[in-house]
Order: sequence, then C-alpha cells, then structure tokens
Amino acid sequence: MAITPQLSPKPRVLIVGGGYAGLYVAKNLEKKVKERGGVVTLVDPNPYMTYQPFLPEVVGGNIEPRHIVVDHRTHLKNSEIVQGKVIKVEHARKTATVQTQDGSEFEIPYQDVVMTAGATTRVFPIPGLGEAGIGMKTVQEAVQLRNQILDRLEIASTMTDAAARSRALTFAVVGGGFNGVETISEMEDLIRSVIKKNPRLAQSDARIVLIEAMGKIMPEVGEDQAVEVVEHLKSRGIEVLLNTSLAGAEGGVLKLINMQDKSDAGSFETDTLVWTAGVAANAVAKQTDFPVEQRGRIEVTPTLQISDGDGGVLEGAWGAGDVCAVPDLTGDGPGGHCVPNAQHAVRQAKRLAANLLAVRFGEGAVEEYVHKSLGAVAGLGFGKGVGNPMGLKLSGVPAWLAHRGYHGLAMPTYERKARVVSDWLLSVVFGRDTTPIEGLENPHNPFLEAAGGELKPGRFDNPKVLESSKSSK
Repeated sequence: MAITPQLSPKPRVLIVGGGYAGLYVAKNLEKKVKERGGVVTLVDPNPYMTYQPFLPEVVGGNIEPRHIVVDHRTHLKNSEIVQGKVIKVEHARKTATVQTQDGSEFEIPYQDVVMTAGATTRVFPIPGLGEAGIGMKTVQEAVQLRNQILDRLEIASTMTDAAARSRALTFAVVGGGFNGVETISEMEDLIRSVIKKNPRLAQSDARIVLIEAMGKIMPEVGEDQAVEVVEHLKSRGIEVLLNTSLAGAEGGVLKLINMQDKSDAGSFETDTLVWTAGVAANAVAKQTDFPVEQRGRIEVTPTLQISDGDGGVLEGAWGAGDVCAVPDLTGDGPGGHCVPNAQHAVRQAKRLAANLLAVRFGEGAVEEYVHKSLGAVAGLGFGKGVGNPMGLKLSGVPAWLAHRGYHGLAMPTYERKARVVSDWLLSVVFGRDTTPIEGLENPHNPFLEAAGGELKPGRFDNPKVLESSKSSK
C-alpha cells in the first residue's frame, strides 16, 4: 500500500509545474497565502526551474550549467515543494495525482490549482530520430551535447578512417527557430575554439549543417533580418538548408526531403544530430478534466482563469505559460494566442497571482492579461547577435549586448543573475571553457573496471571492444 507523504492540511494553492511561470506564481503568492492561513504547494519532476534561453550558452561553454537553474527550495522558502510528476488533475474532485521518482502515487487535494506545466520537445515519427538525436530543452541535454561535441572533435583528431572521421566531424541541427539558430551558432563558436587548440584539426574539416523545413528561419524577426542571419551563418561556414525536412536518421544517416516538391534532397552521416524543431504543450494537459484546444493546450480566458468550455470560467482553476492557450489581446500573437516565451510567462505569472488573490481573498480587482511584445533578441555566439527590441533592428555587437542585457535581467533571482554575469566576465577575460568532462554517460565504469565488473558501453563505444579489452587483462 502506497504511503502518502505528510502534507500541510491548510487550504492549498497547488501549482503544477515549477518552470518560469510556476516559479513566479509561487514567488508572488507564497507569503500572502501563508499570511491568510493557506499554503502554496509546487509540484515538479525537477527540484529546480531551468532558464532555457541560456541553454545554447551552456553548450558554447560561456555559462556554468548549474548557474542557469534556480533551486526551488532555496528560493521558495515559504512554499511546500513536492518533487514528482502530476499525472492527473480531477478538478471535479479538486484533487491531483502525483507520481514520484520511485513510481509510487498519491493524491493532493487543493482549493485552487494553477496549471503551469510548460512545454516539451515536439517530435515526429521519423525513423531513427529517437536513437540518433538529442533535444535542446533541458540542462542535461545541453551538457551532454557540449561533451559530445568535444568528444567527437578529440576522437576525430586521431582517427585514420576517413569516413568515420568525416562522420565524427559533421554536426547537424534540425529547426531554424531562435533555439536552433542560437544553438548552432554557439556550437560553431565552440568547434572553432577547440580546433584552434588542436594542430591535428583544421576548420575546413568540420561540417556544420542547419536544416529548416520552412523557406525562412527565425519567424520572430522580419524577412530582411532572417536573410541577413542566413548570410551571416554561411559566412562562418555553416550550411543552411531551407525548405528541407528530415525524413530519416537510422544509424546516423540523415535522409532529407525537399519540401517544395517532396523530392529526395540527399543524405549524409553524422554522430551529432540536434533536434530543435518546435515544442508541444506538456502532455498532462490531456490528463485533466479541463477543456483542451486542438494543439493540446488548456483553454484559458484573458484573466488567466481556465475556461469551462461554455463561455464561463471554472472556480479555483488557473493557467499560464506554454501549457495554456493564453489569448493575446494585442492581436499580435499567431492564432490569437501569446507565443511561448519567458517574456510572456513572467508577466502572466504576476497577473495570475494578483487575480487569484482578488478572487480568493477579495484583494484588488480581476484584470485581463495584456502585454505587447517588446521584440526579440538572439545571441549568435560571442559578440554576435540579431534582434528587434522595441521595434529597433539590431545586429552584431549591439544585438549581442541587448541579448545579454535582457536575459541577464530576466534571469530569476539576484543570486543567479550574479553567477551568470560572473561567468560572462570570466569568459571575456579568460576565453570560453573548452574542457570536456569525460564519462558522463557511464560514470560508474572506472569503479566497475577496478572491481572486475562488466563495463557499460557509451553511445560511441563498441561493446565487443570493451569486452575484449576486459578479457585481455
């Protein structure tokens, strides 16, 4: 029989998801709810939130991975933290079911629920994608990608097999949105920095490819700026394949299709395939009794209250961020909804918290969420960027400074801001860190080897080679 953990018996505001929106809802509510005899409970599979705009800089070696995450317990001292995954929400019973890391399940009752579970990587049924690819949604993926790049460069520098060497030195990114363009830009900077330090490699040895199914990249910027970015990437030796889709990735062989006429667009081999082709609402949205629209997002009203599906709202049900279809009253959002970014998430969180307090405790007035986008900025590696903040078109160093200025301010908590800024300053003084951390896939192997156990092969290890190495000792 599963044992239910000891939770507060006080009236509860349950926050499902501790990402950007969830963290800020909790920060804006925890003290006020506590003062009024209630408790804020935040449930998330991770003990921290990840500031995802900084993932490419983790790949590039400009920011220490731990510095882009914000620990829930450290920064939400007046909230009840539960590390687990919400697998069901039954609002008719005002109860959520939580599954912990050991597989056990228990229910949490609530007075108000806030759905801020965020988004996950959107993937398609492409043969071999799951085995060959890596996403760019979590700090673990960013660390793994960085180490994989460094590993492939080092191994390739001593390879004698031309085909294997070419494959190791080929790096592909699928998806030409902000995430994909920033990721491949930081990858190119990292690869260039490492090659400069290794006399056995030349920059011409590396092949870096960006694959985008649409006819342009970065839909957040204008057509002219998107074209400029493509030319900029090409000037750095990055191949940009527009109107091209990935059809297969089995065995690391990428098969491409021309999206204009659906013809074969060729193929090439790579050990490093990064998938950044969009996001999808967290699947928990469909495990609720809330109305969900066709893209899998929970329907909410402009006041960030969850819709009852019949023109009204559900009492005690709230939602914000990427898991919800939040109306964009400015009319700028695609399909009439706010785009999934940190700019909206933090502002929605503050408005939601204020509205919840107004409804639950009669404090203040319920207002609709309205925010006109401030524009967007993207970093394209050290000293390079593009953007249109406040409608002002920027590129190069000014855009790069705007990017770092905006995201430095947007990074939650002063403690984390200080750590990130310190990383940036150290990178300027000493250069980017190109040190690989070996054996992250199987850190137990050195002990296993010493103890005479069976070694576990990594992604690029041949099990037969490991076995023969073990047998020869």
